[in-house]
Amino acid sequence: MKIVDVAEFYADLGGGVRTYINQKLAAAHALGHEAVIIAPGPHDAEEHRPDGRILWVASPHEPLDKRYYRFVDQEKIWRLLDAERPDVVEGSSPWYGGRAVARWPGTALKSFIVHQDTVAVYPHTLLDRWLPVGMIDRLFGWFWAYLRRLNARYDTTITAGAWLGDRLRQHGLRDVTAVPFGIDKSRFSPSLRDPDLRRELLERCGLGPDATLLLTVSRHHPEKRLGMLVRAVARANAQRPVGLVIVGDGPTRAWTERAARRVPTVHITGIVRDRQLLARMMASADALLHGSAAETYGLGIAEALCAGLPLIVPNRGGAVDLAHPAYAEVYAPGDARDAARAILRMAARDRAATTQAARAAAVSRVQAPEAHFMALFQHYAAVLAARGQAPHDALVSAA
Repeated sequence: MKIVDVAEFYADLGGGVRTYINQKLAAAHALGHEAVIIAPGPHDAEEHRPDGRILWVASPHEPLDKRYYRFVDQEKIWRLLDAERPDVVEGSSPWYGGRAVARWPGTALKSFIVHQDTVAVYPHTLLDRWLPVGMIDRLFGWFWAYLRRLNARYDTTITAGAWLGDRLRQHGLRDVTAVPFGIDKSRFSPSLRDPDLRRELLERCGLGPDATLLLTVSRHHPEKRLGMLVRAVARANAQRPVGLVIVGDGPTRAWTERAARRVPTVHITGIVRDRQLLARMMASADALLHGSAAETYGLGIAEALCAGLPLIVPNRGGAVDLAHPAYAEVYAPGDARDAARAILRMAARDRAATTQAARAAAVSRVQAPEAHFMALFQHYAAVLAARGQAPHDALVSAA
């Protein structure tokens, strides 16, 4: 099977999408398929990698994030698709790239990959302190109508989490299939807990070893509500010492840093590129504090569970799909007071019990990336078979 992903938000310096697509290349290669990525970049180029190819399309920079580029030439995308003759073509965004795939006149199976609930990421984040989310969805009914029109031009729609799949169906999208993401579970373990590292992280927060240590692993973006998390920690500190270490970077980091300067028990590390160190930090913290109520799945949540890290998450969004009362506390999205109460409830719990429950959940509820992609390729093979189409080559081992 040959799969071409028109990946509007793929960039070598990118985050989650880059990780996901690199995993897709590796999984396709291992399962006997061919994967090709069409992505916007600084110039036209074909790049050969061990597991597949990247076809870069010369495009201008994204104005708000110079790591990324923006498709502007549909004809170039179509010419590449015509030349590649894929069995499956994926449109990985609802914007220019997704429209280009929807309009392409080729006969390949068209798969709409929904990585994000745009209404949840932006309008909900900005407005849900004042308006019910149902009202916000109605105010942005024009966007849901646009998404339904786009969805109608695809043969299948894929999302990585049950929460978002349900959201899309509720708003009238058809042929929606949830194929949960996976992570490299072998990297994360409670056995990596390091008392010296925990003490060092608490010292960076100006606290002693008896304090509660929270960890946030997040891109700095309004959707992640990091400022709210900082305010929640400040409130919790009125009753017991709580430190928060924020790992990550992004366009709103300066705003987060301004908020953190007012709360001395918050420390911002920036990106931790050493994955082993990050795994040790997760295992050494007392809980993961999470702000986004709009994620598709929550890769960081899954990693935390594998590290045995209890969760403090919003009660809406992809993160709550992986939460359970045995190892998680939930709060109303965007509500610093409610988040502070959740922090205090978690701090009062028996950490050994919550760690054990989190690790058990990781075993039963979190899968490896290979399982995700095997299920995805099996789905494509089944839809192709239902259409009476066979892949151009005979390599359908995943099916």
